[in-house]
Amino acid sequence: MKGSTYRRCSCRDPKSGKELGASCPKRNSRNHCTYSIRQELPPREDGSRRSFARGGYTNAKAAQADLDHVRSLLGLAEADDPEGIQLLAEMLAEVSGEKLPLPDVEETRRRLKAGQDLVGSLTVAEWLDRWLAGKRIRKSGISRYETDIRVHLKPHIGHRRLDRLRVSHLSEMFTAIADGNAEILEQNAQRRAAVKELATIPWKGAENRARRKALKEAIDAMPAFRRVTGPATRQHVKATLRASLNDAIGQQIITFNPAAHVEIDPVRKPKALVWTDERVAKWEQTGEKPSPVMVWTPEQKGAFLDFVAGDRLYAMWHLIAFRGLRRGEACGQPWSETNLDRHSLTVTAQLVQDGWEVEESEPKTDSGFRVVALDDDTAGVLERHRKQQDADRLEWGSAWVNTGLVFTQEDGSWLHPGKVTDLFERLVSASGLPPIRLHDLRHGAATLMLAADIDIKIVSDTLGHSDTRITRDIYQSVLPHVGKSAAEATAKLVPLQRKAEQEEQVRKAAKKAKQAAKTKAKGKKKAKAKKGAKKG
Repeated sequence: MKGSTYRRCSCRDPKSGKELGASCPKRNSRNHCTYSIRQELPPREDGSRRSFARGGYTNAKAAQADLDHVRSLLGLAEADDPEGIQLLAEMLAEVSGEKLPLPDVEETRRRLKAGQDLVGSLTVAEWLDRWLAGKRIRKSGISRYETDIRVHLKPHIGHRRLDRLRVSHLSEMFTAIADGNAEILEQNAQRRAAVKELATIPWKGAENRARRKALKEAIDAMPAFRRVTGPATRQHVKATLRASLNDAIGQQIITFNPAAHVEIDPVRKPKALVWTDERVAKWEQTGEKPSPVMVWTPEQKGAFLDFVAGDRLYAMWHLIAFRGLRRGEACGQPWSETNLDRHSLTVTAQLVQDGWEVEESEPKTDSGFRVVALDDDTAGVLERHRKQQDADRLEWGSAWVNTGLVFTQEDGSWLHPGKVTDLFERLVSASGLPPIRLHDLRHGAATLMLAADIDIKIVSDTLGHSDTRITRDIYQSVLPHVGKSAAEATAKLVPLQRKAEQEEQVRKAAKKAKQAAKTKAKGKKKAKAKKGAKKG
């Protein structure tokens, strides 16, 4: 294909404005003109011509070097590879039009063989948009990915080229997020202090009104209260980026995933603690929970269920408390998958929130699809609940919304999971019991099953876990009496001479004390008899 280098003068006729070209009187001066190159490219699929053109070279040698570079790139595709030829032509046309640096020949050869984009100008933001548009998961999952991308990934690394993203870039991003957290905390503290000061200024008096007005204006100018990006959120941001980059590797766009190698602070999951008498006493004094995850004792759980026995959703609280269903699973449980005659239900659906909107979805994982056995009492509770629902259906008549779900609103329509949580928290507060979250009822169900010596695999299957380690690590809160029994059983396995000697000493001391008590009682009896004889 034709290609050449040539000199070009950009001087123009002062009258006509046209380029002088070869007629420029300074053309023969050594440094007056610049050199340009033009290389014919393979025609487009419709037959139209295109070329690579570039100017501004200071000498013929530099121009010729770039022309040879262009020809080397064109020669990477074999004559019998029309697709490769077109890809190279499109790449060079884009490089020419966008005035991009010429790609490295060997790197382009590797990309062409691997089927990757040849130009390599795809940014992280562009890839994330493409990746998110291709995801086929439930809406709530898409929303979570979109939040990570919009709030964190695009602002920090969206401008970077995807193929040049490095671990150091991600480390800088997470450092910036941590620095942002410190700034948010400081701004929140300033706003909180200003609001507190405003509350102390009296309403009456011109001077006080002026102070209040000035302080209100200052508060309005401050950033609003914001939440910091915690360890769990940072881990999720990393997971989102890692998943997207793995897909980019799968599509042979990149060969390295920096998100798999960046190190950030691990998430320390809070351990579930039981509301012992000592913890309850401290909570009553300070109002502080020992842990975000708290579990009621069997007595406390029984007290709560007795307290809410008249609540319309009592059967739901009972089911979660004893069989450990998740909130969304309980809200989405259909009667068609609930067999009270066989004392079982099958979890096949759930109601989940996307923002404040509610949608029906399948369980998140394969292990979420499961059969849950029901004890006689729970089956009886659900049977009574069904009879009450039948009565409600008759009362509502044609206005009844037939969702086919076990737990519904008064008119049969879906329960809103968020409102269920709010109702539970109000009931707990009214009961006077130490606070727990609705999800902590699920923790409690696991704890009770483990305390009853139920096999860990059965507990895990009942809860819908994919691995028994999840059950052990997260849900196994040891009840006080279970821990005491385990400690006693362990201690009895080890024979100790010291222990035998101590027990013998205790027996001797008890015998001595008993003898002393007898002697003392005998002395008192004699003294009493002697006193009676004197009176006689």
